[in-house]
Amino acid sequence: MAPTTPHLLGVDRLDALASRYVDVDSLPWKPTPSEGIDMKVLVEDKETGLLTALFRWQPGSHLALHEHVEIEQSFVLEGSLEDAEGKVTAGDFVWRPAGNRHEAWSTEGCLLIAFFLKPNRFLEGELAGTLLE
Repeated sequence: MAPTTPHLLGVDRLDALASRYVDVDSLPWKPTPSEGIDMKVLVEDKETGLLTALFRWQPGSHLALHEHVEIEQSFVLEGSLEDAEGKVTAGDFVWRPAGNRHEAWSTEGCLLIAFFLKPNRFLEGELAGTLLE
């Protein structure tokens, strides 16, 4: 399977090697299994696990303990995101190496763009044992 952008209009008329211009505002927000966290998928490859997405965290939302199977990168556009190691705020970037384990939360809410090579592996809560972005 090739990388795709769900809900991208006109993609059926594009060459295999054509650039994909994404009108991000037209993409739907999709709920994640974690309450208060929604996402817009910008590009994904379900076969490899590659994912680039916008994540919108509501104030007080929490992501259960998980492991990054491969490197994860996040750039915060608005608000802030925290974990036991620190806090990343609007305009700042954090990346985590493969094997990093943490839980995360957003007291004030945030909007961030994240890049994954493989889905996260959840270690606690109702998602334990699953691989999800």
